[in-house]
Amino acid sequence: MKLVVGLGNPGPEYARTRHNVGFLVADRLALALRAEFTLRKFASELAEGRAGGERVWIMKPQTYMNHSGESVGSALHFWKLGLEDLVVVHDDLELEPFRVQLKVGGGHGGHNGLKSVNAHVGGPDYARVRVGVGRPPPRMDPADYVLGRFAKADEAPLEECLVRATEAARLAIELGAAKAMNQVNRRASAAG
Repeated sequence: MKLVVGLGNPGPEYARTRHNVGFLVADRLALALRAEFTLRKFASELAEGRAGGERVWIMKPQTYMNHSGESVGSALHFWKLGLEDLVVVHDDLELEPFRVQLKVGGGHGGHNGLKSVNAHVGGPDYARVRVGVGRPPPRMDPADYVLGRFAKADEAPLEECLVRATEAARLAIELGAAKAMNQVNRRASAAG
């Protein structure tokens, strides 16, 4: 069994913001796996599907970003899953906009959602689908930037990015993070 977590904030005021790309990818992954968000458990919305012969739970924590780890930690504990069974999808200020990268472990880079997940799952050694949103303009607070919506002109590259991020999450489930990283990151290098 695998758990894929899209990080984001609940509510329409946060829909399609940079900070909610994790939710956007979770929605697309659920659609691809013919899963629906019908279960409410662990202070989250859950969809159950199958990929690569694995049972997959797709989670959108409803705790707000800074407390996402509470939902993730509860689910891992309940299902007796290890960090190797976890894939987290999140926005990343350090990657240029619309770049997708898969990695295992590493720092949180100031991302409060990752800080919370790390604290509640016992460390950072899980797969992460990083979705680049770029740096804010000079003098703009990074929090305001990530809570801002994408520009209309960004819709096409955003959609392409979400397709790649969804595929990265699916590959991490089906192949394991190490093999998936080779494919995902090689494609990202070729595209970038």
